[in-house]
Amino acid sequence: MKRFEIIIFLLLLTVLANAQERRHAWNKPNYDKYPFHFGFAVGYNQMDFKIIPDSKLLTQFDSVYSVEGYDRPGFNIHMVGNMRLGDNFDLRFIPGLAFGQRDLHYRHNEINGNDTAIRTHVMKIESTLLSFPLYVKYRSKRLNNWRPYLLFGGNYTWDLEARKKIKEEESPKIRLQNQDFYIEAGVGIDYYFPFFKLATELRFSWGMMNMIKYENTEYSNFYQKLNSKMVTLLIFVE
Repeated sequence: MKRFEIIIFLLLLTVLANAQERRHAWNKPNYDKYPFHFGFAVGYNQMDFKIIPDSKLLTQFDSVYSVEGYDRPGFNIHMVGNMRLGDNFDLRFIPGLAFGQRDLHYRHNEINGNDTAIRTHVMKIESTLLSFPLYVKYRSKRLNNWRPYLLFGGNYTWDLEARKKIKEEESPKIRLQNQDFYIEAGVGIDYYFPFFKLATELRFSWGMMNMIKYENTEYSNFYQKLNSKMVTLLIFVE
């Protein structure tokens, strides 16, 4: 996520927190005592890759000599199931879908007769992640009608686009493995209103698995490891 987006997010939290702090009557004072509650979430994401080139890069490849990853905006939609564990802890299951795209810019040599030119080939890697995240949420002391929290957990994902047939006009293009597991951490604030609770959350995700599917081409063999990463900004209604 770009710096200015993080700054806007933090400013929004500050403004809303200050507005809530001026209230004296608590909205839904018994909300956090419910054993279960449910809701939904929508959000914005930026998917990216952590690229680790093969150690034999300079001697193994004739054409491809560098790859850069560029994130692109996407969006999320989730269901929310929350189980109370105690005064300050919740267990949260938030299955849903994350739609996004990552671009890989390959720089390679192109030989035309006796001339060699440096070209850039852009691969657009689309992903539709069916995700099954499970988190432990730590909530601080409630301050009037708002309550900050921290989040930590894991997320198993299945990429529905990974086995999609590559169109001829998209070639050459790499394929990804269809399963991944993310370690995730986040920070957010719950806001209590008369009839519902709203939350804003900033979440960071780091993929643990090597996502490249090796197909014996320079475009796939370039990588020693290709890991996913993602930043997500979510709004919850519960």
